[in-house]
Amino acid sequence: MNPLFVSTFITLFVVIDPVGCAPIFAGLIRGGSTRETLSAALRATCIATLILLAFAFFGPQFLELQHIELDSFRIAGGLMLFLIALDMVFDKRTQRREERNEKLTNPDATPVPQTPKEDIAVFPMAMPMIAGPGSIAAVMLAMAKAHAMQTQAAVIGALLAVMVLTLAALAAAGPLMKLLGTRVEGVITRVLGVLLGALAVQYVVDGLRGVVGL
Repeated sequence: MNPLFVSTFITLFVVIDPVGCAPIFAGLIRGGSTRETLSAALRATCIATLILLAFAFFGPQFLELQHIELDSFRIAGGLMLFLIALDMVFDKRTQRREERNEKLTNPDATPVPQTPKEDIAVFPMAMPMIAGPGSIAAVMLAMAKAHAMQTQAAVIGALLAVMVLTLAALAAAGPLMKLLGTRVEGVITRVLGVLLGALAVQYVVDGLRGVVGL
């Protein structure tokens, strides 16, 4: 087996962490139907795959053209994830979802302005949870080591293998969380929100360390 395939697969699997992303995804999609969960999981992994493939082939040129450093990705991604973590801890997403359902099922309710339905598949799952600063950096560094077409194919194969495992993990997370019940699910969602907040802060800290050269 190609050593670059093995090293890239292990690196991306650890950085993306499909097992860790799955319960966070389940908490964000909470209340959605099985069809919505599977659709969101598929869209999240497909979009993340396209983003990572784009950075694999054109990342260095794009960053250089825009004068953007990878540490800037870490800081921006960390701040966005922290906002999502706050929503999970205080259960604001569930509250907004219940308000939308009430508007649809209660025609006598006072009309209020419509708000677009949240699509967690694009943000925060595809970017920056799956295709985040760490995975973008990992795939760019792996492609930098691949000078021949065969070794580049090994890197892309490892990326696709991790994406398939990520899709499987996200698809299985929703039904598993439903089996646990609403109360247990709510507790898990809040705990994961705290962990996600800590991860977001770590992104910012790593980015700041890179900026100041620590």
